Amino acid sequence: MKLVKVMPIVAMLLVGVMSSCSTDMDSAEPVVANSTYEATTTTAAKQSTDAQSKDSQLQGVNLGVAENFAIISKTGITDVYKSDVTGDVGASPITGAAILLKCNEVTGTIYTVDAAGPLPCRVTNASRLTTAVGDMQTAYTDAAGRSNPDFLNLGAGSIGGKTLTPGLYTWTSDLLIPTDITISGSSTDVWIFQVAGNLDMSATVRITLAGGAQAKNIFWQTAGAVTLGTTSHFEGNILSQTGINLKTGASINGRMLAQTAVTLQMNTVNKPQ
Repeated sequence: MKLVKVMPIVAMLLVGVMSSCSTDMDSAEPVVANSTYEATTTTAAKQSTDAQSKDSQLQGVNLGVAENFAIISKTGITDVYKSDVTGDVGASPITGAAILLKCNEVTGTIYTVDAAGPLPCRVTNASRLTTAVGDMQTAYTDAAGRSNPDFLNLGAGSIGGKTLTPGLYTWTSDLLIPTDITISGSSTDVWIFQVAGNLDMSATVRITLAGGAQAKNIFWQTAGAVTLGTTSHFEGNILSQTGINLKTGASINGRMLAQTAVTLQMNTVNKPQ
């Protein structure tokens, strides 16, 4: 008889314990594992908080004297006439003879390290070029050294069709832009794109700015070569450890700062204000 009376009490206790466990499980925050290709956070609330915190901390890359240039190259600038460059141009330490742009293609100053180069417009100023190249390399090191990316290997290295919000992006291999993308944010937001390999933009593809985003606040740091396809349009400052190659009719609203050569083919280059 005692056993019969105890059993209902035990059953009630078990129901209470199970109810408590169920309530705890329901109130727990969902956990989302970080993707191999896109950084995520554990909850929507945390994602919003982290994004605001990181965006407020992300600083632009200081270009120093290189900021005054639309194009800097260490080994020369080739050109298929006629290109249209707005902003200063320079090459160092290579001779000015390696700058093949003509005077009527540049709205700005063409700086050379010696008495060679486009005439009659070239200005010999080796000291200014040495400083600009040094600042370019310092800026590259700064951009490459930024850590804790907001996005890691976004799109597995192919970002066609995406809208890119402010933050630090890292790709550990090549990066391909096969179709149009949008860079969206305010006029004070900063984007830094770290690319361990080559950066390739396909023909006719465009980067569009939205929400007030400014090309001067966008930095593409690439260890490999950059190639912009025929009649494509690019936005932002390119800091390349290798060459920058523009195919026929490609345009860029930004700077091309290359530690090797820059190749132009009837292109439009505008230094952002």
